[in-house]
Amino acid sequence: MKRLLIALIAIGTLLAFAGVGLARGSIPDIPAAALPREAQATLAQIKAGGPFAYAKDGSVFGNRERLLPSRPRGYYREFTVPTPGARDRGARRIVAGAGTAGDARASGEYYYTEDHYNSFRRIRE
Repeated sequence: MKRLLIALIAIGTLLAFAGVGLARGSIPDIPAAALPREAQATLAQIKAGGPFAYAKDGSVFGNRERLLPSRPRGYYREFTVPTPGARDRGARRIVAGAGTAGDARASGEYYYTEDHYNSFRRIRE
């Protein structure tokens, strides 16, 4: 039993170092109502098709971190969530998937990050 436990720990460690992770792909949810009010406003703007305050809003999000489900390039778009007191765009974003219709406005696939893509939470409406 002890050897089995040691083997499982070793395998888990190897997978983690390989970037696989045992829980890879599981993204925690956040209810839309629990988002900061600025994020709620950004989500409403996405669904309305704008207007957006920043030129980069709506640009392709490459998912280089591989934290979101793997999709073809161009599937995800990023939008700035204003940060009170920040002098630049800040670290908060909503990333929207294109969904089956190819339209981020109606896809229902939205992710929130408050730490500039280091982690995501799927927005549950």
